Amino acid sequence: MLDQLEKRLTKLALKGDQQAFAEIVELYKDKIYYLGYRMLNNRHEAEDVVQETFLRVFKSLDRYDPNQKFSTWIYRIATNLSIDRLRKRKPTYSLDADMNDQEGLDGYSMLPSDDRTPESEFMISETKQTVYDAIESLPAKYKSVMILRYLQEMSLQEISDVLDMPVTTIKTRVHRGREFLRKKLESKF
Repeated sequence: MLDQLEKRLTKLALKGDQQAFAEIVELYKDKIYYLGYRMLNNRHEAEDVVQETFLRVFKSLDRYDPNQKFSTWIYRIATNLSIDRLRKRKPTYSLDADMNDQEGLDGYSMLPSDDRTPESEFMISETKQTVYDAIESLPAKYKSVMILRYLQEMSLQEISDVLDMPVTTIKTRVHRGREFLRKKLESKF
């Protein structure tokens, strides 16, 4: 059903329908923000990635291949923009440094729950932070794959399409990324 909606909106947007493009933005803005935030660990940079992604989509909509899934195309743009930003960063951060942008680790940690005590909430928050820090410490080539696989819940084939790499390369990077995280997290727990 989402594929049909994407196709309909894309066709209309290609014809210059601004409302259809606005619906595309509405459909993907939160997903792109979440992807950017997970990769960059910075709210402002994630917002910039969202804006840059939709600007690029708008400018190059005529080059979109309708035989390809629209979601794959837009995720590829957002992922590449995030990776570019990661590469431009100076590698002066420490793995055990505090996060600069801790306004809420994610929306889920902000939701109240009836069965959580303050102590269990703190433990969950600490565990999430440790896992996010470990993901943040991954090299960009593993980080992007791990985020798409485990936080965006994409299949290996979808990741292959987004990153324009063979599935075997994606499998290798997922395996190596998991090994890296396992070693990093073993020392924490």
